[in-house]
Amino acid sequence: RTESGKRAVFNRAMTTWNSLQPQVTPQCARVSSRRWLNLQEYQSKKLMQESGVTVQRFYVADNPPDALQAAKRLNAKEIVLKAQILAGGRGKGVFNSGLKGGVHLTKDPSVVGELASKMLGYSLTTKQTPKEGVEVKTVMVAEALDITRETYFAILMDRACNGPVMVGSPQGGMDIEEVADKSPELIFKEVIDIFEGVRDDQALRMAANLGFKGPLERQAADQIKRLYDLFLKVDATQVEVNPLGETPEGQVVCFDAKISFDDNAEFRQKAVFAMGDMSESDPTETEAAKWDLKYIGLDGNIACFVNGAGLAMATCDIIDLHGGKPANFLDLGGGVKEKQVYEAFKLLTADPKVEAILVNIFGGIVNCAIIANGITKACRELELKVPLVVRLEVYIGALWSEMHCLKQTNVKVQRATSKTEILIINIDKRYKC
Repeated sequence: RTESGKRAVFNRAMTTWNSLQPQVTPQCARVSSRRWLNLQEYQSKKLMQESGVTVQRFYVADNPPDALQAAKRLNAKEIVLKAQILAGGRGKGVFNSGLKGGVHLTKDPSVVGELASKMLGYSLTTKQTPKEGVEVKTVMVAEALDITRETYFAILMDRACNGPVMVGSPQGGMDIEEVADKSPELIFKEVIDIFEGVRDDQALRMAANLGFKGPLERQAADQIKRLYDLFLKVDATQVEVNPLGETPEGQVVCFDAKISFDDNAEFRQKAVFAMGDMSESDPTETEAAKWDLKYIGLDGNIACFVNGAGLAMATCDIIDLHGGKPANFLDLGGGVKEKQVYEAFKLLTADPKVEAILVNIFGGIVNCAIIANGITKACRELELKVPLVVRLEVYIGALWSEMHCLKQTNVKVQRATSKTEILIINIDKRYKC
């Protein structure tokens, strides 16, 4: 995915909630220091099914014959075939097979196999994928249902309320941020008591605010309560259904959903996290995650090696401010071990774009001796070929002896003792950091 696509995934829940609160000053965009679990559409729908939430009937196939058989088994008036990738904008995407669109509707089951043959094994390019696209390995064959009316519904965590909040709008099927901006009166909220859960009166009130009437109001309220059960069951931070639709046959159906999970609950959600699809993730980011490093690749040539998300963002900004371009966002976090420092250097030096490395460490949350020992080991064993600038705040004078051994290598090292000094150290004639 593109850099903007990655940031959108990380900040989706917070951005949605902030946009629904016009009285709050918008927060600056920031990179989260946690990893997020990514599920394919069919996996999210499977979780919803298991919690009794109404979704379209569907099957999943990884080859054209199975896709054809799935279409026949559905025995539906109309079928929708969807390429399964994590990027958005599939409907307007293009395959390198020549097929246009990653979502196709048909009333003839016999053509599903042929369509699937032009999707599976081919790369689909959308606005949110890299230029080369993403290879499609599975397709979802689902029953296509007519939608009489579309609404929006979400449950998400809100720090101000110390718990989950329901957010809904009778205007669904579109960007909810746009609705909040143009028609804030059509946004409805209900704070959920974490001890009581969603009360019947709250669910019914939300269903009425979404515009469901008669028997559909009770049915929608039931779906809302089941979605909250799912929210708790999987330790979600957000369950967003857009649209929560009404069919001509009088059904309330969750047509599309995004589920975000709390990574801190991975130890008790092993089955859910085992479903995570890392095949579309950047290989460097995947490798970094194995060592509990928060890494995002950027387009510059100055690698950043920092502890703390805020300091990492500030370091990227200060590089840009002085005419450089950061090659990455890398947050070591607190409690880092020497092995993690070493592995972080392996990741940075493996990037062919990197022409210099800037280490900016604040010792308030990490032992600088660990950082120094890890850097020393990395420089010796990896035969570092690019200039290295190191700033270790707290006990830096005592630690310089730990770094002295670097002078015995061919690595150009210059000690920086302050933020200002970092800016004036000339680590390459072509730029300053």
